Formats: sequence, C-alpha cells, structure tokens
Amino acid sequence: MQKVINATFDGKVLHPENPIKMEPNTQVRLTIEIFEKPDKKKRSFLQTAKSLKIDGPADWSEKFEEYLYNKDKKLNE
Repeated sequence: MQKVINATFDGKVLHPENPIKMEPNTQVRLTIEIFEKPDKKKRSFLQTAKSLKIDGPADWSEKFEEYLYNKDKKLNE
C-alpha cells in the first residue's frame, strides 16, 4: 500500500500535517521530496512588464499593430 503524507521537518523529527491511520511499530519506507517554498510576493502584470525594462518607441501602445505586423513604412526602409 502507498500513501502520500505531507510533513514538516523541525530539525530532528518529521511532523505529519494530518493524523496517520497506522498501527504503532509499523515499518515503512520513506521517500523524501522537498518542496520549494512558493514566492509569497505576488506581482501584477504591470510590475512584471516594467521590470523587463524593454526599450522601444514611445508610441508602441498607439501603433502596436504597425510594429507587430511590420506595417510601418519607416521600419521597412
């Protein structure tokens, strides 16, 4: 039988998140998978976009289709 049990290690002992239904002195085999802590700091799309520091024309938002589809004649020259 196989069970998945989430636990926290305090430096000495693993503490299961929930009670385990198992007879005392039952032998088990443990496979440890360490979870990375998720980044608690959530960022908005705008914060992410600003952090990319993309350099481009000042009129991107006004003429995005021209730049996207290369319709601007200045770009073709």
